[in-house]
Amino acid sequence: MANSTPYQNPNPQLQTAKPSITLPKNATDCHCHLFDDLSKYPMMDQPAYLPPPVTIHDYLKVIDTIGIERAVIVHANVYGLDNSLALDVIASAPNRFRAIGLMDESITDAELERLHHGGVRGFRCNLVNQIGLSLDGAKRLGERVKQYNWHTQFLLDVEKVPNLTELFASFPIDVVIDHMGRPIIEQGTQAPGFQGLINFLKTGKAWSKLSAPYRTSKDPIHYRDIIPFAQALVKSAPDRLVWGFDWPHVNMARGTLMPDDAELTNQIGQWIESPQDLQMIMVDNPNKLYGF
Repeated sequence: MANSTPYQNPNPQLQTAKPSITLPKNATDCHCHLFDDLSKYPMMDQPAYLPPPVTIHDYLKVIDTIGIERAVIVHANVYGLDNSLALDVIASAPNRFRAIGLMDESITDAELERLHHGGVRGFRCNLVNQIGLSLDGAKRLGERVKQYNWHTQFLLDVEKVPNLTELFASFPIDVVIDHMGRPIIEQGTQAPGFQGLINFLKTGKAWSKLSAPYRTSKDPIHYRDIIPFAQALVKSAPDRLVWGFDWPHVNMARGTLMPDDAELTNQIGQWIESPQDLQMIMVDNPNKLYGF
């Protein structure tokens, strides 16, 4: 019988150096996964992975060091459909946090309203690992939440879905594509799926996150092979991009080196070269997308 024990994620680097880049006031991390006391926030039965033993305070220390003032919590699927942790964090600092929840079509209208008033601004669908709603289910739920100006966040591989504009043509709410669409380095920026992502952003119905370069990079720690992809997105659609830290870097491929968080932050300056674009992507776009 195969070993079904969930993968225990290693610790991130908790002692983060101060990066050399200075981020603008109200710079926002638009993609973090938070974990805390399991006695207060128990995991679901048979979680897909085991998170590292980190707390919200660990995350706050990291972002205080690197100069991040606001954050968007992407609900971790180890908690199933219980979004309590994210709601509690938002309640502790309503001007500092927002969240993307995990839910299914059985959710009631009353619960959707509660989540919205609690600071949730969308829901996530993981098409890579088939976690959360299907595409059709997301569309149906999108009809119910468009009154709140929510969006749907998709984790997908753009080279497997090269026709994003057509796929989401009738989608009722905006779509956010995680992690630059997880591009295939060897295929370059002219690959059909990556170009499809750029075209999708230009429609004004889509956003993408400049985040998690280590998910597809072949260059540990420095991720220099991701620079052309990030720069291509910034050049094409700076008004449709946000940045995400992806802390504490869970579910990386086994053997992948843990990111140096200061270095990860410094790369913002390589990806986003103009001060105007930096302000837009780190502050103004999150204001619009998440309602800070």
